Amino acid sequence: MNVNFINPFLQSLLNVISTMASMDLTPGKPQVKTDNLAKGDVSGLIGMVGPQTKGSLSITFEQKLVLQIMQNMLGENPGKINEEVTDLVGEITNMVTGGAKNLLGQKGYEFEMATPMVVSGKGHTISHKANGTKIIMPFTSPHGTAFIEICFEN
Repeated sequence: MNVNFINPFLQSLLNVISTMASMDLTPGKPQVKTDNLAKGDVSGLIGMVGPQTKGSLSITFEQKLVLQIMQNMLGENPGKINEEVTDLVGEITNMVTGGAKNLLGQKGYEFEMATPMVVSGKGHTISHKANGTKIIMPFTSPHGTAFIEICFEN
């Protein structure tokens, strides 16, 4: 998988969380993911299609972290994952993908974004929209972990 294609998504996640939630995430080590089981409690998934590639991105948050992000961004904390939290995760997924789209556009990569889907619950699964290698990377904070997954067709 092309690192030049992945890095803008990672940069964009760090930028969105830092700018919008005044929170720093620490990137971990990327790994190949072999199953569809989400590592956290709520996930945003978005498909992307362009002339050069087809793929999808998901961002999964542990409950404690997403509630802190919501507290920092909106001044609200419902104490559990509800409709407002899932809306926020969809919006964060949109912002991260949009930021990456801008960075990739500067390098000549173009793609269209679908509307994000959000799935929540312990043990939920993520079905990527491409047949390719899935890369997962953790981002840690004192409030919990977020995981970004990227899958593009080869």
